Amino acid sequence: METKTKKKIYVGLTIFLGIMLSFIAHALLEVAILRQAFAEGRIVEGTYFLRVGWCALPFWVQYTFPVLGIVGGYFLGQYWWKVVYIQKRHWRFKKK
Repeated sequence: METKTKKKIYVGLTIFLGIMLSFIAHALLEVAILRQAFAEGRIVEGTYFLRVGWCALPFWVQYTFPVLGIVGGYFLGQYWWKVVYIQKRHWRFKKK
């Protein structure tokens, strides 16, 4: 496989990982906020996230998580590409 194609796939999959982790963080934060609100007896007002599901987080937080996941995944993919394939600092490349 050509190196440029391999790098695009590598970075693309890292971006996908970042997006998945951002949705997990989103869910954990929302659960914590809902638990606190219900424990205090507050009424929770929410909006629809991506026009699909109801969300208790503020609008700007809802869309910050996926953006941070994409940006973070891109930079993490670039960094690890450099570490593993350019600098060869991966455990498989260590001499025995």
